[in-house]
Amino acid sequence: MHCSTWFIYAAVAIAAILCPGPAVFLAISNSVTFGWRRVAYSCLGNILGLLVVSSLAMAGLGALMKTSATVFMAVKLAGAGYLIYMGLRQWRSRGSLFTQAPAAGGHSNREIFFQGLLIALTNPKAILFFTALFPQFLRPDRALAPQFLILTATFMFFSFLILMLYGRLADTARFWFADETRSGWFNRVTGSLFLALGLGVLRLKVRAT
Repeated sequence: MHCSTWFIYAAVAIAAILCPGPAVFLAISNSVTFGWRRVAYSCLGNILGLLVVSSLAMAGLGALMKTSATVFMAVKLAGAGYLIYMGLRQWRSRGSLFTQAPAAGGHSNREIFFQGLLIALTNPKAILFFTALFPQFLRPDRALAPQFLILTATFMFFSFLILMLYGRLADTARFWFADETRSGWFNRVTGSLFLALGLGVLRLKVRAT
């Protein structure tokens, strides 16, 4: 893969990751609840999920989802259901997360890791994204496996860095949200965003190519 091609792909990947989505909102929520350092566990879960999703896309699941309404509906319902669950849980949060020290207990590191993993695995947009993106940067006259590894590793690397950055920024904003009213609005806004994303996934349709 030429360096120029990689730089173009990296720019596209960074732009896609920077756009707020389920993984970003999860990183922000975990940062203010448990402290930004523990966001690393959900980030690790997320990038492992991205590896699985990109592998499935390369294996043909993306193409199968475009042709099989049943497969697409199953993935869509799983993703939407999990996002809606996260949104309802955030809405029901009581108290001010920002006026407390980050929780040492509550969710274990393993649970935080699996949150990030499930967010990535249950997002049908991710599979369709990789299915549409990878062919634009793969050269069929070269070995596909090394190219696939480079593209996937690049996406995973930038995903981890950017999600950690969002978590750090959320931690920095803790003092601004120390007010209980602002904290309550944070719970409602982030919960609403998760719900909106879940409903958006339910409305997702495969466009004919």
